[in-house]
Amino acid sequence: MTYDLPDELTVQSDGPIRVVTINRPGELGAVNKSLHWALANVWRQLAADREAAVVILTGSGRAFSAGGDLGWIRSFLDDPVARDDSIREGAEIIDEMLRFPLPVIAAVNGPAVGLGCSMAVLCDVVLISESAYLADPHVAVGLVAGDGGAAFWPLLTPILRSREYLYTGDRIPASTAVELGLATRVTPGDELMAQARALATRLAAQPREALQSTKRIVNMHLSQALGGPLQAGFAAEVVTMVSDEHRERLQAMAARAARR
Repeated sequence: MTYDLPDELTVQSDGPIRVVTINRPGELGAVNKSLHWALANVWRQLAADREAAVVILTGSGRAFSAGGDLGWIRSFLDDPVARDDSIREGAEIIDEMLRFPLPVIAAVNGPAVGLGCSMAVLCDVVLISESAYLADPHVAVGLVAGDGGAAFWPLLTPILRSREYLYTGDRIPASTAVELGLATRVTPGDELMAQARALATRLAAQPREALQSTKRIVNMHLSQALGGPLQAGFAAEVVTMVSDEHRERLQAMAARAARR
C-alpha cells in the first residue's frame, strides 16, 4: 500500500508490521504544520492497509518528539486560523489513536515531550529507552495541557503524582515513567527496536479478531472517561493560546534559542 504522507512522517512495511517514524531528526522530532497534519491522517491510512497487523511508532535520531516546533507555535499568536486548525487537528490525533483498531507499540527512543508524550502514552504498549524521558511542559509555557495530558494521565497514574508533573512540566525519567504507569518497560537503547519488533511479531501472530476486539473494549473505558475532559481541555487550551503570559513565555523561549 502507498501512503500519502509528507516526508516528516514515514511508514516502513515489514511483513504485517508497520513502523511509523517521526522523521525530523535535526529538529528532535518537533511537530511542525506538515507533521501535525500527518499525525492526524496516518491512522486512517494504516487502518485501510489490509496487510498490516501491528504498528510501531518511534522517532528518528535522538528524540521521539520534542513537542511543538517553536516557530510554528509562535505563528499562532497572530494567526487565529492556523491556531484553530492546530486545535482541530490535535483533537483528531487523539480521537484517531483511540479508535485505531490495530495494536500500537511506542518505541520511545528519546525525549517524548508535549504532544509527543501524549501520543506515546496513548499507545497500547510503551517501550522506553533507559536514556529517554517523558514531559508535558504546557503549563510552563502558559498553556493548558489540553492535548491529552490533563485529561488522561489521571486515568493511567495516581492523580497526586500526575498533578506534580503536569503543573511543573518536569521530566519523568524512564524508570519513573514505568513506576507511574505511563510506560510499560524500560529497555537498553540499543535493544529498543529489536524488542519492539519482537513484541510486534508476537502480536501479529495472535488471532486478529480477538486481539482487535479486546483492544476496542479496553479503549471504550478510555473513550468514555475522556469525552468531557478532552473537550474541556482543548477549549481551555484555546483560551490560554491568546493569553499575555503565553505570548511572553514564547518570546522568552525564542530569545534564548536565538542566543544559542
